[in-house]
Amino acid sequence: MRTLDTHALSLFCAVARCLNFRQAAEQLHMTQPPLSRAIKTLEERLGKLLFERDTQGVALTDAGRTLLPQALHILQLLEQAEQSLQHGTTPARLRLGLTSSVEAGLFRPLLAALASSLPTCRLELTAAPSPRLVAGVRKGQLDAALVALPSATFELAVLPLASDPMMLALPAGHMLASKRKVALAEIAHEPVYWFERSRQPAFFDHCQQVFERHGFAPAFVREPLDHHVLLSEVAAGKGMALLPDSFRALRLDGVVYRQLAQGRELATGIGLAWSADSKHPALPLLRQLAPQHL
Repeated sequence: MRTLDTHALSLFCAVARCLNFRQAAEQLHMTQPPLSRAIKTLEERLGKLLFERDTQGVALTDAGRTLLPQALHILQLLEQAEQSLQHGTTPARLRLGLTSSVEAGLFRPLLAALASSLPTCRLELTAAPSPRLVAGVRKGQLDAALVALPSATFELAVLPLASDPMMLALPAGHMLASKRKVALAEIAHEPVYWFERSRQPAFFDHCQQVFERHGFAPAFVREPLDHHVLLSEVAAGKGMALLPDSFRALRLDGVVYRQLAQGRELATGIGLAWSADSKHPALPLLRQLAPQHL
């Protein structure tokens, strides 16, 4: 018997996307016990643990992280081969959502790779908060979306891709601007711009737990929707802002960026979300390129 086969790889990828055996089983239209047994059999055949399982949940091991992109690539090639025989054409369009929680430039390498790989496919991009993107994918208005994590993604398949640590944007003339790294405790008595919970409930709650863990309860100021407006307010000395590190690409006189000591605890995750039932011909390629370019 071969150590790997496409069925085993499909089951492995389903669990790796969800990091939840119950959800993966539901997406595969099977019950959880046979899925767990199949993954255990695969691990025994490989002689490697692919998942760490504990009371906190499921996580990929080093071996699992090594196998995942290769498994996705193999399955993508098979799916492409089938589709080329069935359709012989590339999709006319790909409707892709991009979360506004991180700086848009973070997605440019992936978009360029998609455009190069699908030259006749029209990319239709939608930038919006992650809850709106998730709703768009669920309603069939988007084929896939790059969303901030954690987010409530319901029954959608999700492939975690990257992490964008939180940093601090502060006025250039502030006394803390001379430091390389700033801790939350040092800005506890400063006005700090922060987003409303309705924009990203799951991530807001995650950050709130981190704030409570560090006793951080400053005078929060309502964050403007436009990040250029936000940075103008910071430059004017009206407050500081906690932002994902990708926003360093936005330069404005009077604003400096500093590393945040708790930045990784407050990091914005980025994941690719799509409907598990979708047969869009570009999805296998998107699932292959996204881990490479994010």
